[in-house]
Amino acid sequence: MSASQPNGTTDSLGSGNPEPQPEPDPESAPESAPDPDGPGSDDLLAALLDGMDAALCAFDADGVVTHWNREAARILGWSADEAVGRQGFAGWAVRSADAEEVEGRLLSAMHAPGRQVHEFALLTKDGGRVLVRTQSAAVRGPDGKPAGVYCAFSEVHAQIDLERSIALSEALLEDASWGVVLVDVDLRPAVVNAHAAQALGVGRTAVLGRPLGELITQGVEELESALAHVLAEGAPPAPADLWVSVRTDEGERRRCWRSGFLRLASPLTEEPVPLGVGWLFQDVTESRQAEQEAARLRFRSNQLHRAARAAAECEDPSEAATVHLDFALAGFADHALVDLATEAEPDSPRLVRVAASPGGAPGPVQLAGKAGLPVRYPDGHPALQCVARAGSVRASARTNKAGTPAKAGTPAEWAAARQWPAGTEHALCTVLRSRGRTLGVVTFLRGSSRGPFERADSVYAESVAARVASALDLAAE
Repeated sequence: MSASQPNGTTDSLGSGNPEPQPEPDPESAPESAPDPDGPGSDDLLAALLDGMDAALCAFDADGVVTHWNREAARILGWSADEAVGRQGFAGWAVRSADAEEVEGRLLSAMHAPGRQVHEFALLTKDGGRVLVRTQSAAVRGPDGKPAGVYCAFSEVHAQIDLERSIALSEALLEDASWGVVLVDVDLRPAVVNAHAAQALGVGRTAVLGRPLGELITQGVEELESALAHVLAEGAPPAPADLWVSVRTDEGERRRCWRSGFLRLASPLTEEPVPLGVGWLFQDVTESRQAEQEAARLRFRSNQLHRAARAAAECEDPSEAATVHLDFALAGFADHALVDLATEAEPDSPRLVRVAASPGGAPGPVQLAGKAGLPVRYPDGHPALQCVARAGSVRASARTNKAGTPAKAGTPAEWAAARQWPAGTEHALCTVLRSRGRTLGVVTFLRGSSRGPFERADSVYAESVAARVASALDLAAE
């Protein structure tokens, strides 16, 4: 079928005679050759070979060297012009005695599947010997038959260094007994090892890409500041201790991590481009807590010794009692109260305030006078419990004895209800006993800047209370 055109010609779709087309002009035909100003295939191949980090040479099927890149010239000293066209390595790159074996092992790759790895010694242009590791494989022609073989080689010590670096990286990220975290420039974990994931309380994949603030509650500001400093300035000269609180299924855990940092930069650029920070840490919580406890014990022992010497110089035993309390307050509590029990009501003792530190800013403990002022503590007050039990009682505005949240309102209401100075959040009441009798109670108080009293604090408070009780017992005679 044909379609009629306005000019009377016929457009054929499969039948009829097509309109004759003009012959193409050979001179006006587009050139199939590449732009002479652009890179040709040979130039591109030469650039690729010379840009390789590994030395490379190639042989044709007869064992003649056809390619020799810049790294091969650097290692052996033979330039490409001196190497290309030579028959094998005999007499110049390999000793004549070893040439047959070396060339046989290299050319055998033409008839073997995959790559073959060998190690042997090559000769440098100046007569030296270099032990190299080679990887050789067959080069196939258009018909699929072996047309030659290429050989990539590098100095054995360089290859061993590379393998050692890779092995070290894998060992750190798999089997290391300390935590290893690679943090990207956005301060998010990019790679973590098993030990670090366990320390953070999450799986290895769950931690990746998450902000550090989702993993660490307290101490994250110090950690992020250290990471940012390493990115900007480089690694610090020595490891540092970081105290952090980590979220776990059982709650928050306070840990101390001995941390070292390394700035990671790309080796493929002329100018160092930061890739992130390598963070290595080890949990040293137990040792640091032991060191802190030892230092605390030494300080408190020294305070007891100094207080005993100072109290021995006091003529008034009541003044000696206040001296013991003044030395005890240093680094231990903000306030101290001394309440003595009256002997008129042994079953329901009434407490009388005989000494106290200032209610505002911390200061020395002052005596209230010979008569003293009675204090009306409500039932269940920690001081009354202490006298009734003849033992220490700890209390806190935020938790009760069982460690659960307290039922009282704000800390200010909690302190006011117990007739303690404003700002009090933690209390420790310790009984005063001398010659088998309960004399009263001494109460140590802490504000919000200090943590709750612990069992070790109770032991220290009892040591102080024993000395205070002895002085007050002597003063009552």
